[in-house]
Amino acid sequence: MNAELASQLKERSIGHTARARAVAALGPLTILAGLAWAFVQPYRVTLLHPHHQGFWWLFVEPPLLVMVVGLLFALFVAPGVIDDLEEAEG
Repeated sequence: MNAELASQLKERSIGHTARARAVAALGPLTILAGLAWAFVQPYRVTLLHPHHQGFWWLFVEPPLLVMVVGLLFALFVAPGVIDDLEEAEG
């Protein structure tokens, strides 16, 4: 690896502000909250006991939806917001 590239990567990873770190943490924290919700209230996840439940009842599981939203936020929303924060502060 070129020393110049390594120093640029190091600068980029260290250069995140507290706001950027907070935005980056929102997605994983949301996923963990959905996972904790699924463990605390397992009766909400009817996939575990699908007795006579229709497709939408099985598909729309609140803890699972929270985890999906956290994942989508982390993958698609947070990188753009972080770039905007760094551009505004830099």
